Amino acid sequence: MNTVFDDVRLASVTQPTVASAVELERLGDQIAEMSAHLDAATARLLDLIREFDDRGGWGNGFRSCAHWLTWRIGLDQGAARERVRVARALGSLPRLAKALARGELSYSKVRALTRVATPETEERLLKVGRAGTAEHVERIVRAWRRVDRIGEAEQSRQRHRRRGLHVYQDEDGMVVIHGRLEPETGAVLMKALEAAREVLSQPETFQDPAADPPAFSQQQADALALLAETALHHGIAPGTPGERYQVVVHIDAPVLAESDAPAAPSAPGQSALEDGAHVSAETSRRLACDATRVVMRHDADGHVTEVGARTRTIPPALRRVLQHRDRGCRFPGCGLPFGQGHHIRHWAHGGPTTLSNLAMLCRRHHRCVHEEGYQIERQPDGVLRFRRPDGLLLPDVPPPAAVPTNPIETLRAQNDRRGVDIDARTSMPGWLGGRLDVGWAIDVLHPLATGEIDRTSEAVV
Repeated sequence: MNTVFDDVRLASVTQPTVASAVELERLGDQIAEMSAHLDAATARLLDLIREFDDRGGWGNGFRSCAHWLTWRIGLDQGAARERVRVARALGSLPRLAKALARGELSYSKVRALTRVATPETEERLLKVGRAGTAEHVERIVRAWRRVDRIGEAEQSRQRHRRRGLHVYQDEDGMVVIHGRLEPETGAVLMKALEAAREVLSQPETFQDPAADPPAFSQQQADALALLAETALHHGIAPGTPGERYQVVVHIDAPVLAESDAPAAPSAPGQSALEDGAHVSAETSRRLACDATRVVMRHDADGHVTEVGARTRTIPPALRRVLQHRDRGCRFPGCGLPFGQGHHIRHWAHGGPTTLSNLAMLCRRHHRCVHEEGYQIERQPDGVLRFRRPDGLLLPDVPPPAAVPTNPIETLRAQNDRRGVDIDARTSMPGWLGGRLDVGWAIDVLHPLATGEIDRTSEAVV
């Protein structure tokens, strides 16, 4: 008896009335139309992300635009990186960008297509997106990338054969360097040069403020010299690495205690590297926050009269507790699992080396607090508060965005004002139900597979 009733109920669900069928069709149209509106709005969001990224709006203490997005709008790190990637790619793919902005292609399709599209192949891939479903697009993109990898492997072999480096001395004694490096080798070299330039470009450390800044090519030459010297030193001077590669800064006590900007080179209190190069007072305080300290006393003539024992500013036991408590950098939105110990009130100003006066900061944010004007203070309840250089509070959790009472109508009105005409069929693919022949599609579409491009629209129907 129960089986009969179950069959009746099942029939009533699977065989809707004409009225309910019309209603379901209307609901389906609403879903399709609203999805297209959301895709059009996503295009505008990606435009804003690209502009924000290009203008460095995330540079107020964050490592990247994706890192800022995770903090400001709550995206997962992977999703945030993907949004930034797609936003950057669409900057050079106007046809795909326009199709997304008009709701004609879904974000899922555009995200897949931007993995392989170039300005030269964009038009034919746009036809793939319009003709096929999201599954079709993903399959074609995967096949496209396989062909790319085959082509890249052959290109890699050719590059390897063409690698070379020529170093010779010209008539005036200058050494000329000319070479071709494989991409991965070149990437390592460029990263090393970038790191060396960053070391050499600290204005308060290595440059004469009165002199004109060196040109980029000169910075590159200086960076290469630094890399060569470092490599030779590493190879021919065996010893304890921790001792050989320490940066030693000689700091007069008044410099650490003084809270003003860097003193002039002729001032009585000095802060300098071993080679005599001066560093700013604030840089000195940052370096001294968590470093090995040796106290030297000098007589009136500058001769050393007493040398104290080397001590750690933060003892190992306290450091372990600090790392356990903070679990990495405490700067809002950072979350790096490693960092340096920062004295909230510097020990040179009377601040104690205690857990309550310490906070973990990564190298970047430690510099932000000392040299870039960011401020940090611990409240009576133990909560840390960070302020930007302009004094505005930088909260751990950003304020929630204002949401209109009827966000759907607001979104529709915004798209209407931009001339985006969307209905339930705007994003419907042109697929007629046939089986997708991926191999034939790639033969037609991919420039490395064939030179034919006139039959693109036939590839996925």
